[in-house]
Amino acid sequence: MAQHERLVIIGSGPAGYTAALYASRANLSPLLFEGLQPGGQLTITSDVENYPGFPEGVLGPELMEKMKKQAERFGTRFLLGDVTRVDLSRRPFQIWQDDQLHTAAAVIIATGASAKWLGLESETRYRGKGVSACATCDGFFFRGVEVAVVGGGDTAVEEATFLTKYASRVHLVHRRGELRASKIMAEKAKKNPRIEFVWNSGVEEVLGDGKAVTGLTLKSTIDGSTRSLPVKGLFLGIGHEPNTRLFRGQLEMNEVGYLKVRSPATATSVAGVFAAGDVADPSYRQAVSAAGSGCVAAIDAERWLGEHAE
Repeated sequence: MAQHERLVIIGSGPAGYTAALYASRANLSPLLFEGLQPGGQLTITSDVENYPGFPEGVLGPELMEKMKKQAERFGTRFLLGDVTRVDLSRRPFQIWQDDQLHTAAAVIIATGASAKWLGLESETRYRGKGVSACATCDGFFFRGVEVAVVGGGDTAVEEATFLTKYASRVHLVHRRGELRASKIMAEKAKKNPRIEFVWNSGVEEVLGDGKAVTGLTLKSTIDGSTRSLPVKGLFLGIGHEPNTRLFRGQLEMNEVGYLKVRSPATATSVAGVFAAGDVADPSYRQAVSAAGSGCVAAIDAERWLGEHAE
């Protein structure tokens, strides 16, 4: 027997929890599927110093727990685990978690985007201890030290350029002998005296003392030789992948897979389905912008439900 909901939110993190807060305060009694990593990417972030209201900073997991409790206080219900299948072609919308079917009059998608990683065990070990996939989030912690950025496209060049505001030197490590970034961005980077290009090289190992990154082992893509690069931080600039596989063929996306919304609103290509946070944001990917779009999505959903009979 399917359980019917007025509003289902798929995904947690700042977007999902904020949408839940606003929706529950609007008496929509939302059901939120948290996924297998409740709180999203911020649960693997140590210090968050750019979220308004926390002048001393806040731990990522602590911030997510506070957001969840606030939404829960007003009546949001939570289910741990991933949504495994959806059918957005019929009404009410069909949402499955394994064999359990839920139906919904409206849906907010807040499944986020995942940074692409190199896949090294040492990289995983030092995430939050010098390894990061967000220069805007963590660049401040690397004032006056040398760091490395991996990648050769627009993302990597943007990260490297931003980091020159803080780091004494930024080593841009790329597997090829020329950048894939747009010409104007590449030229800007080449003129920046704080950016040093490390061509035809890949990261073989992240080195550290157990507490923080101390350097990298680089491997030549030409002759296979290795060398050490002493740096205090490693930033991944090889892109992000939106978590939208579940919705392929059902919702309109861009060429990368980010959901298209009718900005400044959050409506997707299917009436009654809304998107918030990084899943529809290829540009900013900040906790505060995700939270803001979660608020907008909840208001959009409330208005839509008010205008359409269930």
